Amino acid sequence: MARKDNLIVGLDIGTTKICVIVGEQTEDGLEIVGIGTHPSKGLRKGVVVNIESTVESIKKAVEEAELMAGCEINSVYAGISGGHIRAFNSHGVIAVKDGEITKADVDRVIEAAQAVAIPTDREVIHVIPQEYIIDDQGGIQAPLGMNGIRLEVKVHVVTAAVTSAQNIVKCANKAGLDVADIALQQIASSEAVLGEDERDLGVAMIDIGGGTTDIAIFHGGTIKYTTVIALGGNQVTGDIAVGLRTPMSEAEKIKKKFGCAIASMIDEGETIEVPAVGGHKPRTVSRHILGEIIEPRVEELFELIKREIMKSGFDGYISSGIVLTGGTASMRGVTELAEQVFGLPVRSGVPDNISGLVDVVKSPMYSTGVGLVRYGSKHTSETQFRRGGDNVFNKLLYRMKGWVSEFF
Repeated sequence: MARKDNLIVGLDIGTTKICVIVGEQTEDGLEIVGIGTHPSKGLRKGVVVNIESTVESIKKAVEEAELMAGCEINSVYAGISGGHIRAFNSHGVIAVKDGEITKADVDRVIEAAQAVAIPTDREVIHVIPQEYIIDDQGGIQAPLGMNGIRLEVKVHVVTAAVTSAQNIVKCANKAGLDVADIALQQIASSEAVLGEDERDLGVAMIDIGGGTTDIAIFHGGTIKYTTVIALGGNQVTGDIAVGLRTPMSEAEKIKKKFGCAIASMIDEGETIEVPAVGGHKPRTVSRHILGEIIEPRVEELFELIKREIMKSGFDGYISSGIVLTGGTASMRGVTELAEQVFGLPVRSGVPDNISGLVDVVKSPMYSTGVGLVRYGSKHTSETQFRRGGDNVFNKLLYRMKGWVSEFF
Protein backbone atom coordinates (compact mmCIF):
# COMPACT_ATOMS: atom_id res chain seq x y z
CA MET A 1 0.00 0.00 0.00
CA ALA A 2 1.42 3.35 -1.04
CA ARG A 3 -0.21 5.51 1.61
CA LYS A 4 2.25 5.67 4.50
CA ASP A 5 3.61 9.04 5.48
CA ASN A 6 0.92 11.62 4.85
CA LEU A 7 -2.07 10.18 6.72
CA ILE A 8 -3.77 12.14 9.50
CA VAL A 9 -6.38 10.81 11.93
CA GLY A 10 -9.18 12.68 13.71
CA LEU A 11 -10.71 11.20 16.89
CA ASP A 12 -14.13 12.66 17.73
CA ILE A 13 -15.00 11.50 21.27
CA GLY A 14 -18.67 12.39 21.46
CA THR A 15 -21.43 11.76 23.97
CA THR A 16 -23.36 9.44 21.64
CA LYS A 17 -20.64 8.12 19.33
CA ILE A 18 -16.89 7.71 18.93
CA CYS A 19 -15.81 8.53 15.39
CA VAL A 20 -12.38 7.96 13.83
CA ILE A 21 -11.67 9.55 10.43
CA VAL A 22 -8.50 8.74 8.46
CA GLY A 23 -7.45 11.33 5.88
CA GLU A 24 -4.64 11.55 3.36
CA GLN A 25 -3.15 14.89 2.34
CA THR A 26 -2.65 14.77 -1.42
CA GLU A 27 -1.66 17.35 -4.03
CA ASP A 28 -5.33 17.76 -4.90
CA GLY A 29 -6.45 18.27 -1.28
CA LEU A 30 -7.79 16.09 1.51
CA GLU A 31 -8.86 12.54 0.71
CA ILE A 32 -10.82 10.51 3.27
CA VAL A 33 -9.57 6.90 3.16
CA GLY A 34 -11.03 5.34 6.31
CA ILE A 35 -13.82 5.79 8.85
CA GLY A 36 -14.84 3.94 12.01
CA THR A 37 -17.71 4.63 14.42
CA HIS A 38 -18.95 3.01 17.61
CA PRO A 39 -21.62 3.98 20.15
CA SER A 40 -20.18 5.97 23.06
CA LYS A 41 -21.21 4.92 26.56
CA GLY A 42 -18.56 6.52 28.77
CA LEU A 43 -19.35 10.23 28.34
CA ARG A 44 -21.96 12.58 29.70
CA LYS A 45 -22.42 16.10 28.30
CA GLY A 46 -19.08 15.84 26.49
CA VAL A 47 -17.08 14.85 29.59
CA VAL A 48 -15.56 11.40 30.27
CA VAL A 49 -17.37 9.72 33.18
CA ASN A 50 -16.29 6.11 32.56
CA ILE A 51 -12.76 5.59 31.27
CA GLU A 52 -13.01 1.84 30.59
CA SER A 53 -16.21 2.16 28.51
CA THR A 54 -14.71 5.05 26.55
CA VAL A 55 -11.47 3.12 25.90
CA GLU A 56 -13.41 0.10 24.60
CA SER A 57 -15.48 2.31 22.27
CA ILE A 58 -12.32 4.03 20.97
CA LYS A 59 -10.67 0.65 20.30
CA LYS A 60 -13.70 -0.61 18.33
CA ALA A 61 -13.88 2.58 16.23
CA VAL A 62 -10.12 2.50 15.59
CA GLU A 63 -10.23 -1.16 14.50
CA GLU A 64 -12.99 -0.38 12.00
CA ALA A 65 -11.08 2.62 10.60
CA GLU A 66 -7.83 0.59 10.36
CA LEU A 67 -9.58 -2.15 8.39
CA MET A 68 -11.07 0.33 5.94
CA ALA A 69 -7.87 2.37 5.51
CA GLY A 70 -5.58 -0.69 5.50
CA CYS A 71 -3.10 0.69 8.03
CA GLU A 72 -2.21 0.90 11.71
CA ILE A 73 -3.29 3.98 13.67
CA ASN A 74 -0.76 5.27 16.20
CA SER A 75 -1.44 8.99 16.55
CA VAL A 76 -4.64 11.07 16.52
CA TYR A 77 -5.96 14.61 16.78
CA ALA A 78 -8.63 14.52 19.49
CA GLY A 79 -11.59 16.85 19.92
CA ILE A 80 -12.67 18.34 23.25
CA SER A 81 -15.97 19.86 24.33
CA GLY A 82 -18.17 20.16 27.42
CA GLY A 83 -19.55 22.75 29.80
CA HIS A 84 -16.08 23.24 31.33
CA ILE A 85 -14.80 25.06 28.20
CA ARG A 86 -14.19 28.79 28.74
CA ALA A 87 -13.02 31.28 26.10
CA PHE A 88 -12.18 34.99 26.06
CA ASN A 89 -10.57 37.61 23.85
CA SER A 90 -7.26 39.15 24.92
CA HIS A 91 -4.83 41.83 23.72
CA GLY A 92 -1.03 42.05 23.75
CA VAL A 93 1.47 44.77 22.81
CA ILE A 94 5.28 44.90 22.45
CA ALA A 95 7.96 47.24 21.09
CA VAL A 96 9.68 46.00 17.92
CA LYS A 97 13.46 45.91 18.46
CA ASP A 98 15.00 46.28 15.01
CA GLY A 99 12.24 48.02 13.06
CA GLU A 100 11.40 44.88 11.03
CA ILE A 101 8.99 42.36 12.54
CA THR A 102 10.48 38.88 12.93
CA LYS A 103 9.07 35.50 13.99
CA ALA A 104 10.46 36.17 17.49
CA ASP A 105 8.46 39.42 17.69
CA VAL A 106 5.26 37.62 16.68
CA ASP A 107 5.88 34.93 19.31
CA ARG A 108 6.56 37.59 21.98
CA VAL A 109 3.39 39.56 21.28
CA ILE A 110 1.25 36.39 21.40
CA GLU A 111 2.90 35.47 24.71
CA ALA A 112 2.08 38.96 25.99
CA ALA A 113 -1.56 38.53 24.94
CA GLN A 114 -1.96 35.25 26.80
CA ALA A 115 -0.19 36.50 29.95
CA VAL A 116 -3.43 36.63 31.91
CA ALA A 117 -4.28 35.01 35.24
CA ILE A 118 -5.63 31.52 34.53
CA PRO A 119 -6.64 29.27 37.48
CA THR A 120 -4.36 26.30 38.15
CA ASP A 121 -7.18 23.84 37.44
CA ARG A 122 -7.45 25.10 33.83
CA GLU A 123 -5.16 24.88 30.83
CA VAL A 124 -4.95 26.79 27.56
CA ILE A 125 -6.10 24.75 24.54
CA HIS A 126 -5.89 27.43 21.83
CA VAL A 127 -4.46 30.91 21.37
CA ILE A 128 -5.84 32.05 18.00
CA PRO A 129 -4.62 35.39 16.57
CA GLN A 130 -7.54 37.48 15.30
CA GLU A 131 -5.62 40.44 13.90
CA TYR A 132 -2.28 42.24 14.25
CA ILE A 133 -1.94 46.00 14.63
CA ILE A 134 1.30 47.76 13.59
CA ASP A 135 1.62 51.39 14.71
CA ASP A 136 -2.19 51.75 14.94
CA GLN A 137 -2.74 50.15 11.51
CA GLY A 138 -5.16 47.27 12.13
CA GLY A 139 -6.56 44.38 10.11
CA ILE A 140 -3.14 42.80 9.43
CA GLN A 141 -3.08 38.99 9.20
CA ALA A 142 0.60 38.37 8.33
CA PRO A 143 2.93 40.90 10.00
CA LEU A 144 6.21 39.07 9.27
CA GLY A 145 8.73 41.25 7.42
CA MET A 146 6.73 44.46 7.85
CA ASN A 147 8.31 47.54 9.40
CA GLY A 148 7.01 49.10 12.58
CA ILE A 149 7.79 50.30 16.08
CA ARG A 150 4.80 48.99 18.03
CA LEU A 151 3.21 45.56 17.44
CA GLU A 152 -0.15 44.60 18.92
CA VAL A 153 -2.27 41.47 18.59
CA LYS A 154 -5.83 40.53 19.42
CA VAL A 155 -6.24 36.84 20.25
CA HIS A 156 -9.00 34.39 21.15
CA VAL A 157 -7.95 32.21 24.11
CA VAL A 158 -9.72 28.91 24.79
CA THR A 159 -9.24 27.13 28.13
CA ALA A 160 -10.44 23.77 29.43
CA ALA A 161 -10.48 21.97 32.76
CA VAL A 162 -7.12 20.22 33.18
CA THR A 163 -8.75 17.00 34.39
CA SER A 164 -11.12 16.78 31.41
CA ALA A 165 -8.27 17.25 28.93
CA GLN A 166 -6.12 14.70 30.80
CA ASN A 167 -8.94 12.14 30.79
CA ILE A 168 -9.28 12.42 27.00
CA VAL A 169 -5.53 11.89 26.59
CA LYS A 170 -5.62 9.00 29.11
CA CYS A 171 -8.46 7.27 27.23
CA ALA A 172 -6.59 7.59 23.93
CA ASN A 173 -3.34 6.33 25.51
CA LYS A 174 -5.11 3.31 27.06
CA ALA A 175 -6.49 2.53 23.61
CA GLY A 176 -2.90 2.44 22.31
CA LEU A 177 -2.88 5.88 20.72
CA ASP A 178 -0.68 8.94 21.04
CA VAL A 179 -2.49 12.31 21.00
CA ALA A 180 -0.74 14.71 18.62
CA ASP A 181 -2.95 17.62 19.73
CA ILE A 182 -6.31 18.47 21.29
CA ALA A 183 -8.64 20.81 19.41
CA LEU A 184 -11.88 22.46 20.46
CA GLN A 185 -14.65 20.67 18.60
CA GLN A 186 -16.35 23.74 17.12
CA ILE A 187 -13.01 25.01 15.79
CA ALA A 188 -12.50 21.60 14.16
CA SER A 189 -16.05 21.49 12.76
CA SER A 190 -15.67 24.98 11.30
CA GLU A 191 -12.63 23.77 9.33
CA ALA A 192 -14.86 21.23 7.59
CA VAL A 193 -18.11 23.13 6.95
CA LEU A 194 -17.44 26.88 6.63
CA GLY A 195 -16.38 28.75 3.49
CA GLU A 196 -13.96 31.67 3.43
CA ASP A 197 -16.68 34.08 2.27
CA GLU A 198 -18.85 33.13 5.26
CA ARG A 199 -15.98 33.70 7.68
CA ASP A 200 -15.32 37.11 6.13
CA LEU A 201 -18.92 38.31 6.04
CA GLY A 202 -19.80 36.90 9.45
CA VAL A 203 -21.35 33.56 10.41
CA ALA A 204 -22.43 31.61 13.49
CA MET A 205 -21.67 27.88 13.37
CA ILE A 206 -23.79 25.76 15.69
CA ASP A 207 -22.69 22.14 16.22
CA ILE A 208 -25.52 20.22 17.95
CA GLY A 209 -24.08 17.00 19.35
CA GLY A 210 -25.61 14.41 21.64
CA GLY A 211 -24.64 15.98 24.97
CA THR A 212 -23.46 19.50 24.07
CA THR A 213 -24.12 22.30 21.61
CA ASP A 214 -20.98 24.12 20.45
CA ILE A 215 -21.20 27.69 19.14
CA ALA A 216 -18.53 29.59 17.19
CA ILE A 217 -18.90 33.08 15.66
CA PHE A 218 -16.61 34.26 12.83
CA HIS A 219 -16.28 37.73 11.33
CA GLY A 220 -13.61 39.39 9.19
CA GLY A 221 -12.04 36.00 8.49
CA THR A 222 -11.26 35.23 12.15
CA ILE A 223 -12.96 33.63 15.13
CA LYS A 224 -14.55 36.10 17.51
CA TYR A 225 -16.47 34.02 20.05
CA THR A 226 -16.86 30.42 21.21
CA THR A 227 -19.01 28.85 23.89
CA VAL A 228 -20.52 25.47 24.82
CA ILE A 229 -24.06 24.79 26.04
CA ALA A 230 -24.39 21.53 28.02
CA LEU A 231 -27.55 20.50 26.14
CA GLY A 232 -27.94 18.55 22.94
CA GLY A 233 -29.81 15.87 21.03
CA ASN A 234 -29.95 13.54 24.03
CA GLN A 235 -32.49 15.87 25.64
CA VAL A 236 -34.76 15.32 22.63
CA THR A 237 -34.23 11.55 22.89
CA GLY A 238 -35.12 11.67 26.60
CA ASP A 239 -38.36 13.53 25.87
CA ILE A 240 -39.30 10.93 23.22
CA ALA A 241 -38.55 8.07 25.65
CA VAL A 242 -40.79 9.62 28.33
CA GLY A 243 -43.53 10.83 25.97
CA LEU A 244 -43.86 7.55 24.06
CA ARG A 245 -42.94 5.31 27.05
CA THR A 246 -40.17 3.52 25.17
CA PRO A 247 -36.53 2.63 26.09
CA MET A 248 -33.85 5.28 25.41
CA SER A 249 -32.17 3.10 22.77
CA GLU A 250 -35.46 2.74 20.88
CA ALA A 251 -36.22 6.46 21.31
CA GLU A 252 -32.89 7.28 19.63
CA LYS A 253 -33.74 5.00 16.68
CA ILE A 254 -37.21 6.56 16.35
CA LYS A 255 -35.72 10.07 16.46
CA LYS A 256 -33.22 9.27 13.69
CA LYS A 257 -35.69 7.46 11.44
CA PHE A 258 -38.95 9.37 11.95
CA GLY A 259 -38.01 12.59 13.78
CA CYS A 260 -39.18 15.97 12.46
CA ALA A 261 -38.61 19.30 14.21
CA ILE A 262 -41.80 20.92 12.86
CA ALA A 263 -44.98 18.96 13.62
CA SER A 264 -47.00 20.72 10.90
CA MET A 265 -44.67 19.19 8.25
CA ILE A 266 -45.90 15.69 9.15
CA ASP A 267 -48.91 14.11 7.45
CA GLU A 268 -51.68 13.57 10.01
CA GLY A 269 -52.29 10.03 8.77
CA GLU A 270 -48.73 8.75 9.26
CA THR A 271 -48.14 6.21 12.03
CA ILE A 272 -45.07 4.58 13.60
CA GLU A 273 -44.60 1.42 15.67
CA VAL A 274 -43.21 2.14 19.15
CA PRO A 275 -41.58 -0.68 21.19
CA ALA A 276 -42.80 -0.68 24.80
CA VAL A 277 -40.80 -1.08 28.04
CA GLY A 278 -41.03 -4.15 30.26
CA GLY A 279 -41.76 -6.62 27.48
CA HIS A 280 -45.18 -5.20 26.59
CA LYS A 281 -46.44 -5.33 23.02
CA PRO A 282 -45.37 -2.56 20.64
CA ARG A 283 -47.91 0.23 20.11
CA THR A 284 -48.88 2.12 16.95
CA VAL A 285 -48.65 5.88 17.46
CA SER A 286 -49.33 8.84 15.19
CA ARG A 287 -46.07 10.31 13.87
CA HIS A 288 -47.61 13.73 14.44
CA ILE A 289 -47.39 13.11 18.22
CA LEU A 290 -43.64 12.48 17.81
CA GLY A 291 -43.31 15.85 16.07
CA GLU A 292 -45.22 17.56 18.89
CA ILE A 293 -42.72 16.11 21.39
CA ILE A 294 -39.62 17.11 19.39
CA GLU A 295 -40.60 20.61 18.25
CA PRO A 296 -40.80 22.37 21.69
CA ARG A 297 -37.46 20.91 22.85
CA VAL A 298 -35.58 21.89 19.68
CA GLU A 299 -37.21 25.33 19.75
CA GLU A 300 -36.14 25.75 23.39
CA LEU A 301 -32.56 24.82 22.46
CA PHE A 302 -32.54 27.39 19.63
CA GLU A 303 -33.87 30.07 22.00
CA LEU A 304 -31.00 29.31 24.41
CA ILE A 305 -28.50 29.55 21.54
CA LYS A 306 -30.04 32.83 20.38
CA ARG A 307 -29.66 34.22 23.92
CA GLU A 308 -25.99 33.16 24.01
CA ILE A 309 -25.31 34.81 20.64
CA MET A 310 -26.96 38.05 21.78
CA LYS A 311 -25.02 37.92 25.05
CA SER A 312 -21.76 37.61 23.09
CA GLY A 313 -22.27 41.06 21.55
CA PHE A 314 -21.54 39.69 18.05
CA ASP A 315 -25.18 39.12 17.05
CA GLY A 316 -24.96 42.06 14.61
CA TYR A 317 -21.94 40.57 12.81
CA ILE A 318 -23.43 37.33 11.44
CA SER A 319 -24.59 38.73 8.11
CA SER A 320 -24.29 35.45 6.19
CA GLY A 321 -26.48 33.68 8.74
CA ILE A 322 -26.26 30.39 10.64
CA VAL A 323 -24.64 27.07 9.74
CA LEU A 324 -26.07 24.06 11.61
CA THR A 325 -24.02 20.90 11.92
CA GLY A 326 -23.75 17.87 14.21
CA GLY A 327 -26.00 14.79 14.32
CA THR A 328 -29.20 16.63 15.31
CA ALA A 329 -28.83 18.97 12.30
CA SER A 330 -29.65 15.97 10.06
CA MET A 331 -33.22 15.85 11.37
CA ARG A 332 -35.97 16.94 8.99
CA GLY A 333 -37.34 20.41 9.74
CA VAL A 334 -34.42 21.58 11.90
CA THR A 335 -33.13 24.24 9.48
CA GLU A 336 -36.67 25.54 8.87
CA LEU A 337 -37.33 25.83 12.62
CA ALA A 338 -33.96 27.56 13.11
CA GLU A 339 -34.85 30.15 10.46
CA GLN A 340 -38.10 30.87 12.33
CA VAL A 341 -36.31 31.35 15.68
CA PHE A 342 -33.21 33.26 14.51
CA GLY A 343 -34.78 35.25 11.69
CA LEU A 344 -31.66 34.62 9.59
CA PRO A 345 -30.67 32.39 6.65
CA VAL A 346 -29.83 28.89 7.94
CA ARG A 347 -28.14 26.05 6.10
CA SER A 348 -27.07 22.54 7.06
CA GLY A 349 -23.26 22.22 7.21
CA VAL A 350 -21.62 19.09 5.82
CA PRO A 351 -17.90 18.40 5.25
CA ASP A 352 -16.81 20.09 2.02
CA ASN A 353 -13.76 20.19 -0.28
CA ILE A 354 -12.86 16.55 0.32
CA SER A 355 -12.46 13.49 -1.86
CA GLY A 356 -12.33 9.75 -1.23
CA LEU A 357 -15.20 8.39 0.87
CA VAL A 358 -17.32 11.48 0.20
CA ASP A 359 -20.67 9.66 0.16
CA VAL A 360 -19.96 8.15 3.59
CA VAL A 361 -18.84 11.29 5.45
CA LYS A 362 -21.00 13.92 3.70
CA SER A 363 -23.27 14.23 6.73
CA PRO A 364 -23.41 16.80 9.57
CA MET A 365 -22.61 14.06 12.10
CA TYR A 366 -19.08 13.66 10.65
CA SER A 367 -18.21 17.38 10.59
CA THR A 368 -16.04 17.27 13.73
CA GLY A 369 -14.13 14.13 12.68
CA VAL A 370 -13.34 15.48 9.20
CA GLY A 371 -12.56 18.89 10.72
CA LEU A 372 -10.03 17.33 13.10
CA VAL A 373 -8.24 15.76 10.12
CA ARG A 374 -8.21 19.14 8.35
CA TYR A 375 -7.00 20.82 11.57
CA GLY A 376 -4.19 18.25 11.81
CA SER A 377 -3.14 18.84 8.21
CA LYS A 378 -2.78 22.57 8.91
CA HIS A 379 -1.00 22.33 12.26
CA THR A 380 1.79 19.85 11.69
CA SER A 381 4.54 18.97 9.25
CA GLU A 382 5.41 15.70 11.00
CA THR A 383 4.35 12.22 9.97
CA GLN A 384 1.36 11.36 12.09
CA PHE A 385 0.97 7.84 10.86
CA ARG A 386 3.29 4.83 10.97
CA ARG A 387 2.51 1.26 10.03
CA GLY A 388 4.10 -0.85 12.72
CA GLY A 389 7.25 1.27 12.61
CA ASP A 390 7.70 1.28 16.40
CA ASN A 391 7.86 -1.88 18.42
CA VAL A 392 5.78 -2.22 21.59
CA PHE A 393 8.73 -1.51 23.92
CA ASN A 394 9.54 1.79 22.20
CA LYS A 395 5.91 2.86 22.34
CA LEU A 396 5.72 2.02 26.04
CA LEU A 397 8.99 3.82 26.78
CA TYR A 398 7.75 6.91 24.90
CA ARG A 399 4.54 7.04 26.89
CA MET A 400 6.34 6.40 30.21
CA LYS A 401 8.57 9.40 29.48
CA GLY A 402 5.42 11.45 28.87
CA TRP A 403 3.88 10.36 32.17
CA VAL A 404 7.09 11.11 34.08
CA SER A 405 7.39 14.61 32.59
CA GLU A 406 3.72 15.22 33.40
CA PHE A 407 4.11 14.53 37.11
CA PHE A 408 7.68 15.77 37.81
